[in-house]
Amino acid sequence: MPPTPMSTLSPGDLDGLSERIGHRFADPELLGRAMAHRSWCAEHPGHLSNERLEFLGDAVLGWMIADIAYRQHHELPEGKLTDLRKSVVNASALAEVAVGIDLGPCLLLGKGEGAAGGRMKPSILSDALEAVIGAVYIDGGVVAAARLIEHLFTEPLERAAQQLDRLDFKTLLQELTARLFDTAPVYVLSETGPDHQKTFTASVVVAGRAVGNGTGRSKKLAEQAAAMAAHNLLSAES
Repeated sequence: MPPTPMSTLSPGDLDGLSERIGHRFADPELLGRAMAHRSWCAEHPGHLSNERLEFLGDAVLGWMIADIAYRQHHELPEGKLTDLRKSVVNASALAEVAVGIDLGPCLLLGKGEGAAGGRMKPSILSDALEAVIGAVYIDGGVVAAARLIEHLFTEPLERAAQQLDRLDFKTLLQELTARLFDTAPVYVLSETGPDHQKTFTASVVVAGRAVGNGTGRSKKLAEQAAAMAAHNLLSAES
């Protein structure tokens, strides 16, 4: 019989992770499945990966972060609430939370993914954290999921609220490309005009593809304009 996630992970691994997230599972198999990356499942046919749990956890997380932001920040308009939610619900921020609860060592990865440093990849960590949220939601319902999310995200959300005025499209684009492509955007700059009246043009390249252009009176303004165009395009496609 091929190994199952529960038989592959040690009870200590799961108990420790369960304690760190503050939820004791009625069905521990759910937590084991949340740790099963598709690369492990490819080497152990017949087992479900964490992708369905990730899908559910992503929706639950987005909903609950929006609810917390709405209730705790009465002063913020809709656009700022959206920025606040995006600042914590993205691959980079989720990976930081995953590292904080030492999730990486508990992951079940295929041999190749494990050798390639998969336990520290933002995309894998963020997906696994969302799978854990989905598992908690199934195991304990809305109350348990809300308790988990408040436990893990109250501090990051507060930090993000304090830095909200400093959020920009370059930051948002970097977070989006980390989640979608596990890579960072590259900016290509050019300039025209005399020294006293230059116009800068920026092009954003992501994973070998040009996804946005922008112009401005400074390099920073051109890059921001290009980042906004790229963010809008990739958000619409994802």
